Amino acid sequence: MNGGVSNSKLPLLLKPFLLSFFLSLSILILFLAASRSLSPTPIPSLATSAAAAAAGGGGLRIRKGLHSYDAYIQLQLNKTLNPKLRKLWKTRDWDRKVRVFAAFFRALTRRGLLSNSSRALSIGARVGQEVEALRRVGVSDSIGMDLVPSPPLVVRGDFHAQPFPNASFDFEFSNVFDHALYPEKFVGEIERTLRPGGVCVLHVSISKRADKYSANDLYSVAPLVALFRESEVVGVRRVDGFGLDTEVVFRKKMIRKNKKKINPKGTD
Repeated sequence: MNGGVSNSKLPLLLKPFLLSFFLSLSILILFLAASRSLSPTPIPSLATSAAAAAAGGGGLRIRKGLHSYDAYIQLQLNKTLNPKLRKLWKTRDWDRKVRVFAAFFRALTRRGLLSNSSRALSIGARVGQEVEALRRVGVSDSIGMDLVPSPPLVVRGDFHAQPFPNASFDFEFSNVFDHALYPEKFVGEIERTLRPGGVCVLHVSISKRADKYSANDLYSVAPLVALFRESEVVGVRRVDGFGLDTEVVFRKKMIRKNKKKINPKGTD
């Protein structure tokens, strides 16, 4: 026997080394996986939103290119704070849009979907044409909400997280569904702040792609209806609403109280 280590003993000597090596490798892999999961990710819920939209059969698509919620907000503010547009909305466009919105609201009143006693909210109201129209047709308790306030008609608010308590309104109107980065949150907030039996009216574009500030594209009514989990469809009709072609009306379902059953005397 020579002074070296015999071949038969090599495996025994290597076992501790190999065990230590694979253990270290496993720890390294786990560390890298954890580091990746803890690193900042662009809009972590955007993938969820896109997946939910895709589940609607492709009828609702979230636009690509927005890498953070701040970038999305800035895109919306680029339009809302545009001085030329704000001047246009408050001057030449004002009377024309108020007249058209008032006609829409009168038609809803005739159908029993809106009344003078309704507490109404306009979502994404810009400078408040819709609110002015609601007040002109007799719905005095009306307010608008937008990223940029426009007192006294419009207060500051994000439609992904409305600044109002639960069950605040009898009627909610919006023509900015296409601007929602998270459509499920947009709808969820409507249903949260709408009272049971309350009505939501959305004007959307189905037949053509919306403008460059839009965050989603809707190709059919079906995925929109699927988002309203606590409401039922009251009506769908064609409209001509400043580039939007479809009106969809929802009514929030009434809360059903379970009546306690009382067993007759003498029975279990």
